[in-house]
Amino acid sequence: MTPARGATLDALVQTLLPHLFENGKPRSDFVARVSQRLEQAPPAIRSDILTALDLLGSLLASLVVARSGRFVQLPGSRRAEVFDAWGTSSIPPARSVHQALRKFVLSTWYGTPDGRADLGIRRPLHEREPEVPWEGPLAGDHTLDSEPVARQPTSVRGNPHTPHRPAGIPGAVITASRFPGDTRVTADVVVIGSGAGGAVAAARLAEAGREVAIVEAGEYLHAADFNEDEGELAPRLYADQALRATIDGAFALLQGGAVGGGTTVNWMLTLRPPEAVLEDWARRGIAGFASSDLEPHLRRVEEEVHARVAPADAHSPSNLALLAGAQRLGWRALAASINARGCVRAGTCSVGCHYDAKQSSVLTFLPRAFAAGARLFANAGVDRIEIVERDHRPGSGSPPRKRVTAIVRDPRSGVPRGTLTLNAPVVLLAAGGIGTPTLLEKSGLGGGGVGRYLRLHPTTAVMGHYASQTYPLTGIPQTALCDEFLQRDANRFGFWIECPALLPALAAAALPGFGAEHRAFMRELSNTVAFIVLVRDGSGSDDSMGSVRVDRSGQARVRYRMTPADRVNAQFGIEAAARLHLAAGAERALSLHAPPRMATSETGLRAMRTASVAPNRVTWFSAHVNGTCRLGVNPATSGVTPEAERHGARGVYVCDGSLFPTSLGVNPQLTIMAMSSLIAARIAE
Repeated sequence: MTPARGATLDALVQTLLPHLFENGKPRSDFVARVSQRLEQAPPAIRSDILTALDLLGSLLASLVVARSGRFVQLPGSRRAEVFDAWGTSSIPPARSVHQALRKFVLSTWYGTPDGRADLGIRRPLHEREPEVPWEGPLAGDHTLDSEPVARQPTSVRGNPHTPHRPAGIPGAVITASRFPGDTRVTADVVVIGSGAGGAVAAARLAEAGREVAIVEAGEYLHAADFNEDEGELAPRLYADQALRATIDGAFALLQGGAVGGGTTVNWMLTLRPPEAVLEDWARRGIAGFASSDLEPHLRRVEEEVHARVAPADAHSPSNLALLAGAQRLGWRALAASINARGCVRAGTCSVGCHYDAKQSSVLTFLPRAFAAGARLFANAGVDRIEIVERDHRPGSGSPPRKRVTAIVRDPRSGVPRGTLTLNAPVVLLAAGGIGTPTLLEKSGLGGGGVGRYLRLHPTTAVMGHYASQTYPLTGIPQTALCDEFLQRDANRFGFWIECPALLPALAAAALPGFGAEHRAFMRELSNTVAFIVLVRDGSGSDDSMGSVRVDRSGQARVRYRMTPADRVNAQFGIEAAARLHLAAGAERALSLHAPPRMATSETGLRAMRTASVAPNRVTWFSAHVNGTCRLGVNPATSGVTPEAERHGARGVYVCDGSLFPTSLGVNPQLTIMAMSSLIAARIAE
């Protein structure tokens, strides 16, 4: 880092976290830690943050945005005013700079042991006894036929909250440390990705007698690795080290980046696709995914992942508040189905399950695939898919052979360990809504609808402050939801409300502000409940609202905007979440606007509904990145045929959330799994 950038970074950290300094002198080595995280960030993200630092430190930019002198030369109080001016500027790139730097620094600090200690956050559950009623295993007998999601595990070892499990990595998993060097593999099917779509397809095809090779860019991590340390695990478990975002920084994109993909880090909701959505797909000419087609696969997957409605005594205070608020308002809300077995309600689902309770792909479908002979190559980032025509007999019934090339890298250093080359007639792409179109484009198989029609279920949050302790850093995150307004507008689009996990680094990035104000918000986490508002996007338009494109350096760049109708739904959603809080007994509700809006009465609620939801005017994120290779009959506006095969590329299939022709309107895990099961069954036939 150049001296100028180093000086700007130092001044920035002093502005955002002034309590770490005394008389301008650092009380810790945190600035060095931020610099180190930046140096280790993916190249495109590192470049974006360094550019943001350069702009903040620029005299010209300071004059244009804040009419001030150079940032590093300003006194402390003036720096705070200037940085705030960047965040509230009418110039969109200025707001992008503010939010990118603010989120990066604050999430880094609250991911450290010192940051967590400053908030009084308890040690992980596996290191202590339960301290609040909504954590730890629930008592109660059960039978194998009716086993609920949250009861005392039947087999324990050592600490009573740690289940017995075999140690080590399965022999069918070839990690970077096991990789023998440049390797060639021949298979019947290559599956790229090991999450909700890829793992299901791999298991189904391997059990149907096909020779299957699974390729995954991320690490193979399992229960023994999941130490519940957010700062350590988030960069290893999420795509782009948990720093993935749209190009303007307005939407943080939380996608799984390790073996198991999103199933390893999600909050376990297993919801069926709405009937109205499937009917809409059928009207678009996609007849193969009607309810009658999906029903047997939905039922089968639900049993395989042990999807059960959470028992009433498993609800955390956050979920109880949602249910109570909805009941008092007369709104529809319900207990939700999650995929867990023997859950101990630790609350750390988003950084992997230390207790092997979450029924992720690592515990369910991948072991079945391995038992049927499949192999998984971890740490192997696919570079290209090539269709090898010279070996294909014209007019033959089989598709032409494919060559898949991947680079195996050490997961810590990024140093290449060799090239993996796989040959197969069939390739299934399950790399997610960003990885799948990126790989198709890099392979010369893009064009048409590939990389377009991105849908995100734009998500923001409203925080409620309660007089009694809620401690939202533990307990099962999502056991209830309110879908009263899922079809709110004239187009039958709307929003729904859920309760997220609230680990400190994620909370720090989401909560508005910086300095003493932000620290005060963070120190209230023990009495906070978060409601997230998820918008079913695409209302009023079937145009492409977002895209995934590959830049000159080969990096994926994501752009996204909401429709006018989506923005209205979002505004109503924020107000509805705040109203739920007040109905449930919250003393006040706080939005994530910049600056935040506070509600204790109708006046505050109206102010929330009318506040702007434009990029970087309010915190947005998404864990549902879908639609970039959608099913359709027209190659110009879709990525794959109604049979999920890439237009013009026989034998190349897609089986992840990028398939969705429209936004789904519910958490997509179960739908992706069922669709993948159906696609794999058709391929096997």
